[in-house]
Amino acid sequence: MNQLLHTPEGVRDIYQGECQKLLLTKEKIHNVFSSYGYEDIKTPTFEFFDIYSKERGSVASKNMYKFFDREGYTLVLRPDMTPPIARCAAKYYMEEELSLRFTYDADTFINNNEHQGKLKEMNQMGCELIGDASSNADAEILAMAVESMLKAGLTEFMVEVGHADFFHGLVEEAGLDNEEIDELRKLINGKNFFGVEQFLDSLKIDSSIKDTLLALPKLFGNKDVLSKAKSMTQNSLSLKAIERLEKVLDILKDYGYDKYVTIDLGLLGNYNYYTGIVFHGYTYGVGDPILTGGRYDNLLAQFGKKAAATGFAIVVDFLMVALDRQKIKVLPKSKKIIFLYEKTKSTQAIQMARELRKKGDSLTLIRKRSYLSLEEYVAHAKAREVDSLQYLKEDGSIETLI
Repeated sequence: MNQLLHTPEGVRDIYQGECQKLLLTKEKIHNVFSSYGYEDIKTPTFEFFDIYSKERGSVASKNMYKFFDREGYTLVLRPDMTPPIARCAAKYYMEEELSLRFTYDADTFINNNEHQGKLKEMNQMGCELIGDASSNADAEILAMAVESMLKAGLTEFMVEVGHADFFHGLVEEAGLDNEEIDELRKLINGKNFFGVEQFLDSLKIDSSIKDTLLALPKLFGNKDVLSKAKSMTQNSLSLKAIERLEKVLDILKDYGYDKYVTIDLGLLGNYNYYTGIVFHGYTYGVGDPILTGGRYDNLLAQFGKKAAATGFAIVVDFLMVALDRQKIKVLPKSKKIIFLYEKTKSTQAIQMARELRKKGDSLTLIRKRSYLSLEEYVAHAKAREVDSLQYLKEDGSIETLI
């Protein structure tokens, strides 16, 4: 008896109709990126561990797939695409002063045992805008994120936007150390209201700052949230963060996408390298964000190039789950046709197939086997969701079976 071989935990095969829908969706997204002038870039599947060192503020070391090369260097399967893009920009565009626009399509690998049952290999499509510190750059990134979701077929989704410096200003004023900041960040990101209150009660900080930090997980909604946040602090860094968000939202109106964006000042991002706006995109049918992004103005300097940067990534696997659960059809650009023919009609079938392919149709030629019935071919075609099944008979006539 043949042994059935399975995939390891956290990875999966994508095949047949699902794979076609995936590729069609990715093509639509890539067309959006290209229309904004973003150029494709590819980086290695594995990098030196130092690219993702703790100082970079990316994925935690314990959640990376590590191995050694022959020289003894520690390598990792890339868990995050932003540091490799930053490395490339510093290496190949060190003297470039004008803005750079990159887009990528890559798999990332996170060995996160804290979330059993979730994928450990995830496909991401994203964009990075390097060398532009303006609010216009932030708005452009947000606009592309929204437009990508619309082109993919989603109609009901929301992008929640916060600003890392609103939080940074408060914890700096409170005098918290790095460990305390990390713990507080986790609690706020998790919307753990009781945990935030209990943790702050254990610290000796000014009551007004404490009240603002306690309110952070609840500061979400429309633009009015920003006015409320302004009245809760006098911290200059935090106030500048709010002013930046107001500018970005005003510019986003020019794109016509402001209705897809809401404010969440308790959104701090999963990575510590974020320095400005940070955002997550959500839709029905998926508990995790289908896209994440933000500004990271200090990351490139760690690779030797002082340049501001902002970007985002779409988690394609989550997007496809959302499309499926919302019953949104991903339609191919061309018809899928199976042309079934008798052995004696091979020449005629090939000639007819050539003509149909010239028109842009996707056509599969199948020579009929005598021991298989027409019903079996019909079942085969339906399983592959073809638009038409044509049968070229011995007498030269054509019968439409589907």
